[in-house]
Amino acid sequence: MRDKTHDEFIETWAIFVRNNPIEKWKPQIKNLIDSQIIIANRFYSHLLKTKNGEEKLNLLRR
Repeated sequence: MRDKTHDEFIETWAIFVRNNPIEKWKPQIKNLIDSQIIIANRFYSHLLKTKNGEEKLNLLRR
């Protein structure tokens, strides 16, 4: 379970997004999302190199 400060941050961010145009908050979140995609792709590449990696990846993608 997350701590109270995390919950407060989520609440604050949701209010910020709700009350501001996308042009203001999109650049702030874009780098985070892009980095998550890069990390996931790296994970998939490494997984494919393991024993039964392709099978494991197919299970994840279901």
